[in-house]
Amino acid sequence: MADEGKFELILCIANAGFSQSIMEVARAAGARGGTIVRGRGSANPEAEEFFNISIHPDKEIILILVSSAIKDAVLQAIYQEGGLAKEAQGIAFSLPVERTTLKM
Repeated sequence: MADEGKFELILCIANAGFSQSIMEVARAAGARGGTIVRGRGSANPEAEEFFNISIHPDKEIILILVSSAIKDAVLQAIYQEGGLAKEAQGIAFSLPVERTTLKM
């Protein structure tokens, strides 16, 4: 498999209170776990107009390290559960991970 040994960091920024349901679907898609960090958004009114949503300041940032092979499935599951059109109003994206100190 070409992606074996390669990892991606999935980040999802969602309204506070939705991280557990997002983690549940991520686990169902193959993620083993994640880290949840509380945060506060600082978007301006133009961002609300651009995305056509009301932006709540209290946020949770979910960080999930996954194998590159399952990244798309996990991102899709997160989108279905907590995407912008849902109450969680989550935005998820991934970043390549160059090195890790673990083997999955």
